[in-house]
Amino acid sequence: MTQLHDLTALEQGELIGTGKLSPVELADHYLDRIERLNPALGAFVTVTPELAREQAGRAEAEVTAARREGRALSPLHGVPVPVKDLNFVAGVRCTLGSAAFAEHVPTVDDHVVTRLRNAGTVITGKTSTPEVVRSTYLTGRPLTCV
Repeated sequence: MTQLHDLTALEQGELIGTGKLSPVELADHYLDRIERLNPALGAFVTVTPELAREQAGRAEAEVTAARREGRALSPLHGVPVPVKDLNFVAGVRCTLGSAAFAEHVPTVDDHVVTRLRNAGTVITGKTSTPEVVRSTYLTGRPLTCV
């Protein structure tokens, strides 16, 4: 039998949109996997279970209302997604892969995060990144050593 995490994001979104899968159920599935596997994998530097469950609950209510009213939602509505630790998520720690930013908590979302929120996705946390990538990303120039 196919596991929920084996489905593509669009397949998950379709199941959510038709009411065959709950965003809360899917978020809990991913949060359980993160809790179980992350200690060995180290993929997530910050996990946001409270945020994910809040967003999943809201997504579930929105999907139910949209189905009742015959409204279409984003194909990713209610689908859990991680955000790279290079992108700011308001209120969620963003280390940029550096100990120097270990306690940095931005107050605004990056543009990509705003788009993810507008699409109704559920943010499960921040995934790790190598140090100093953001400076290259922001300036468009690679760092040079002299």
